Amino acid sequence: MAVPTTILNGFLGAGKTTLMQSLLVQARNLPEVTLGIVVNEMSMLDIDGSVLDTSEVISRNSPYFASIPGGSISSTDGLNQFSRAVQQVLADGKVTHLLIETSGSTHPWPLLSALKKMPDLRLHGFLSVVDTVVLQQDHDFGRAIHPNASANLQAGKRGVENLLAEQIMFANRILLSKTDKVSRDVLQQVAEAVHPLNPYADILAMQWGNLSLEKILDMPAYDFGRVETLGAELAQWDAENAGLPLAQPESYKIGSRILRDSRPFHPQRLWDVYNTYLGIGIYRSKGFFWLPTRDNLVLLWNQTGGSVGLEIVNYWKISALEDGSLNLSDWEREAMQAKLAEAHPDFGDRRCQLTVLGNEAELDAFVEALQGCFCTDEEIAAWKQGADFEDPWPKSAATLSTPG
Repeated sequence: MAVPTTILNGFLGAGKTTLMQSLLVQARNLPEVTLGIVVNEMSMLDIDGSVLDTSEVISRNSPYFASIPGGSISSTDGLNQFSRAVQQVLADGKVTHLLIETSGSTHPWPLLSALKKMPDLRLHGFLSVVDTVVLQQDHDFGRAIHPNASANLQAGKRGVENLLAEQIMFANRILLSKTDKVSRDVLQQVAEAVHPLNPYADILAMQWGNLSLEKILDMPAYDFGRVETLGAELAQWDAENAGLPLAQPESYKIGSRILRDSRPFHPQRLWDVYNTYLGIGIYRSKGFFWLPTRDNLVLLWNQTGGSVGLEIVNYWKISALEDGSLNLSDWEREAMQAKLAEAHPDFGDRRCQLTVLGNEAELDAFVEALQGCFCTDEEIAAWKQGADFEDPWPKSAATLSTPG
């Protein structure tokens, strides 16, 4: 019997992982539901898989979880990996519903075409998560998407607007995310601009993944017939223009860079870079890092367009060893020391790992500016001595609840 399947699609940073986390939390209260999860990350640095892993909702060691890092799931190689991942997740026959989170560069049509031919899966929801703030700030409330996408095609090329438009056009439910950051009037304008791109899909407002899992599970089967003409037209355009396939991120001039360093970011310099170098072409950056002012916390840097969020996702293991108030037993201390045996002598397991996604023309300048934010040897020595650092980042934290 085919397993009901839901796809979470949408551009870089729209809120797919946040939605996935919310749905997984809700699944805890539905004992008759066993979710299978396939996560696709454009970068080889599997941040989304790591976020879900640290959320204590599902582990990457679970037989019902598979991660596909390093590109678009709609590419030829990505589809092959997807097929193997589905076989892995469904192996024991206990999964009652499959959730697929695509990378932000994924084009819907190749994935939909492949999924239609997979007898083990039956697609119900194709949810397109659309960043309301990005459409407001960068695409004239969404009104510029269609004319710019059409102009690109007439010029024999594809751009980000084409990917945004087509992710919306293939959906059977459109989710306008981050609506807590815009006014009701802005939300109305964005909804009115998006609707003509796909008049057949429901449009729902969403903040922090606050969407009912039960309503998603109850969605009817996906109507492939509605999108076959559109898919055929795109495939024909692709063949006639002999460019890079529409499934490839390179078709939209989207590139990625990875930063890995054990040093902390200087909080003031990181703040300055965020406010100075973050251009419109830096679509997404995400990863784990630490600051000398908050050296016990695993922080998640989560940037989309011109906005950045900092989240506390865990505590570094080394900070637990250094915290005498935890009263660790001898065996707990020994076990933690064993895990840190090969860690950095000064920083322990503390580290910075970020992936940056954006227009190839702007990536290197932003990454170079980020690299200049790492603390120098002198600043690290000052941190060891307990020195103070200027830290303009917010100090307060908010705790989110999921829908009941």
